[in-house]
Amino acid sequence: MDFPTHTVETAPEAARPLLAEAEKAAGFVPNLYGVMAEAPALLEGYRALSQIFEKTSLSPIERQIVLLAISAENGCAYCVAAHSMIAAKAGVAGEAIEAIRDGHAIAEPRLEALRRFVETLVRTRGWPADADVEAFLGAGFSRAQILEVILAVGYKTLSNYTNHLAHTPLDQAFAKARWSKAA
Repeated sequence: MDFPTHTVETAPEAARPLLAEAEKAAGFVPNLYGVMAEAPALLEGYRALSQIFEKTSLSPIERQIVLLAISAENGCAYCVAAHSMIAAKAGVAGEAIEAIRDGHAIAEPRLEALRRFVETLVRTRGWPADADVEAFLGAGFSRAQILEVILAVGYKTLSNYTNHLAHTPLDQAFAKARWSKAA
């Protein structure tokens, strides 16, 4: 399918202020937002969930691990590249970013437990085994954080699936973190 990548000027009226805000914050309109602007409600919902996820009890580093792991498990090249860059800026160690991108274990046990749980939750479509839940809780995470991970899965599914369908072009800002899922 061919989806347009809107600008502030070409977007439907309801999406224009959202794109203008994004441009002001980032210095450019991410192509993902430009594609989502075709359906202003999608763009608004995505941005709202993003803001809500930022309020969770997960640390900034843990939130980036979650978002990157979801995107890698879903095979979303756009989001893996974007979140690789965002994660680095948030202080996630380069080794942890590369481990997620390559599908390997993270050396730090707590972050590895988080990565494993997120990937299992996505892979099983929300049906992790009791042992997976217990391992996550045993690493020091809470039941509330299980639900916060589910929030993130919903939020990232919106962008991952949009990018799959639209073949969203990667922004130049994320180009040096280009990624593709290993076969």
